[in-house]
Amino acid sequence: MELQEVLHQKFGYESFRPGQQEVIKELLAGRDAVAIFPTGTGKSLCYQLPAYILDGAVIVISPLVALMEDQVANLRKHKEKRVVAINSFLSSKEKELALSTMAHYKFIFLSPEMMMQQHVRQLVQQLHIAFFVVDEAHCISEWGFDFRPDYLRLKELFSVLKRAPVLALTATASKKVVEDITTYLHMRNPHIERQSMDRPAISYRVVHLDNELAKTEWIIDRLATTIGPGIIYVASRKRADELSAIIRERGIPTASYHGGKEQDERSIIQEQFIQGELEWICATNAFGMGIHKDDIRQVIHEHLPATPSAYIQEVGRAGRDGDQAAVTLLYSVRDIQKVKFIVYEDLPDEQQILYYHSLLQSGTGSQLAAEQAGLSEVASRLLDYYLEQYDIEHVIRQIEQIYQVKEKQIAEMESYVKSERCLRQKLVQFFGENTSPAETDCCSNCQNLDDDWLIKSQASTEHVNKALQWSERLRQLLG
Repeated sequence: MELQEVLHQKFGYESFRPGQQEVIKELLAGRDAVAIFPTGTGKSLCYQLPAYILDGAVIVISPLVALMEDQVANLRKHKEKRVVAINSFLSSKEKELALSTMAHYKFIFLSPEMMMQQHVRQLVQQLHIAFFVVDEAHCISEWGFDFRPDYLRLKELFSVLKRAPVLALTATASKKVVEDITTYLHMRNPHIERQSMDRPAISYRVVHLDNELAKTEWIIDRLATTIGPGIIYVASRKRADELSAIIRERGIPTASYHGGKEQDERSIIQEQFIQGELEWICATNAFGMGIHKDDIRQVIHEHLPATPSAYIQEVGRAGRDGDQAAVTLLYSVRDIQKVKFIVYEDLPDEQQILYYHSLLQSGTGSQLAAEQAGLSEVASRLLDYYLEQYDIEHVIRQIEQIYQVKEKQIAEMESYVKSERCLRQKLVQFFGENTSPAETDCCSNCQNLDDDWLIKSQASTEHVNKALQWSERLRQLLG
């Protein structure tokens, strides 16, 4: 069957988006590929379509439960029943059943941690596999070296001589990230398909403010006078809860979303936002991957993201429908120190590494050694992985390199917020691209922003005012 026929029959589309057909042809020819497509430009089709042409199962390694569940729901929407996500959503019995019946499924979604469990690997190796997919593959570089070492262990899976092709998917990847992906996935002369990071419908703003209080006031005014739906990214769980409560008091439907909430609660909030029952979400970076909401009109960052990659990923969730969207980064002078504290908090220093290693050598258990060395669970897990692979001197050098990479990324974000050049150009240049400023509605540095489309209508303002009156009355009645 021709690719065009499958595209129309299975997915209802008349034509491919740029880059999709090229990636699909590489997979069908049995070759590895990396697809770097901006958010909302059809990465999932690159593995879903060839799955219907090739025999065997497709193993999708995915970093987040929310992302897996979204992909599963999307496939079922297209009447695909042979799909399973084996994750924490399943009870022990459900997980056992899913693992024992894997051969019946076409699409099997697993986390890196689940995939690298010995009994799961053995079950997967018994399957006839069409190809592997590593979704959100930039996480290998951005998370693997920090707190998800099982991403780095994937090389054990793909280093064997005879294996199915591997497709790596990501919305953003610098030259270094692409190198990390291809190295740690043991990709063999992979085809690299890169689409531009530039999203013409998005306009960019950097707003300099004195402190957090000024940021709060700016956000309240912004939400009262401009349209949603939108996402406000904040640096911590506590701040997400605090800010969403302040906004709700103003009568604007808002909820907080972060990893500290129960999975069921996160799922409900996510669904309410997608269905339009919530206008705004105050979130940590735990929110976003796998959230398919096309009409997000604004993304606001109250904090400075740690990397250009994280920033372009998060703002890329705006305007997936191709209509205008506005993104704003609020910046104050203390933000650099704050982001450094957050980024370096879990990284061990040389003394901690040496002490932890000496405790392990003396027979102290990993958990107790970590406590005595003052290491977080994340740091001890990272060191355990590196100490399995290398001698202590190499481990120290490896951690030093991580520090240097993070320092460079923070410096890039600092140069972005302080730049007087076109913000659109500046952002895509971090990924080795060049683009021209948009003629209208480009960025705050180009000084050609058109905010008229953002202004709330009189009807919506009256609705907010009424909600505010009721909120105030309830507060007075109930305290």
